[in-house]
Amino acid sequence: MTTPVSPDGPPSAGPQVPERDPWAPPATEDAAVSTPAPPYPAPTWDRRPTNGMPIAALVLGLVGMVLGLFIVLFWLSWLPALLAVIFGGVGLSQVRAGRATSKGMALAGVVTGILGLVMAAAAGVFTVVIVKEAVDDARREVKEVTDEASRKAEAAEKEAAAEKARHLTFGQPYAFGDGLKVTVAKPEPFTPDAFASGHAEGNKAFQVTITVENTGSKRASITTGLPDVNDADGASTQLVIDGSGRQKVLDGYLLPGRKAVGVYAFSLPPGAADRMEVEFTPDVAKWDDAYWSGPTS
Repeated sequence: MTTPVSPDGPPSAGPQVPERDPWAPPATEDAAVSTPAPPYPAPTWDRRPTNGMPIAALVLGLVGMVLGLFIVLFWLSWLPALLAVIFGGVGLSQVRAGRATSKGMALAGVVTGILGLVMAAAAGVFTVVIVKEAVDDARREVKEVTDEASRKAEAAEKEAAAEKARHLTFGQPYAFGDGLKVTVAKPEPFTPDAFASGHAEGNKAFQVTITVENTGSKRASITTGLPDVNDADGASTQLVIDGSGRQKVLDGYLLPGRKAVGVYAFSLPPGAADRMEVEFTPDVAKWDDAYWSGPTS
């Protein structure tokens, strides 16, 4: 049997459908639609270099150096100087990574920060030295004042002790310089002769005997005036001079191991106290007087 042929000719072939993978998932309607290409490329965000850290490092380094110049502000300078070193190091890292361009500022911040730290340390040491010297000076002044007060007190005590040592009772010896030892005996009643001067009738006359001994190894000079004699109330006595030859005045030189005896007579008023004080020194130019006192009866 033959197939009839259309007058228009044999049927034309339809559109070519690509062969489909039988194992592939069924295609969707959206997948068949192709995504159109964008008319311009997508924007990209590019970071620009920043110099914040280098600038901050330089500013802080300069601040640290300026504060380090003032002795009283050195304790404030170390913090900005330390931050300048840190920020400068961070800035150098950013320069190497391309995120910063001011390498000079970062390096200058590190340098000024280090200088600020050095200046802060030097100012601290200088301040400590100055304070220590001030404290030492104050202590030295206090010690000098204390020592001076101690010396004055010691000198006053020695002077008081020496003054007390110069006050003796009759019969006690007192050692002066040059080995001279002086003893004033207890006054004894004295009877002036008829030709005596310095003694009025009714007065009481006494004889004062002074012994000077040279206990040294050299000849000693005796340059003395008359002894000063008073009663207990401070009334002065009158020197008595008569022709008996009993009075002897101490004067001249005294050889080692030798003694010299002086005898002096004094007249006291009838109302004089019954105690007497004799003031004497073997050399008025060298030594202060010593005092002997006691009752006259």
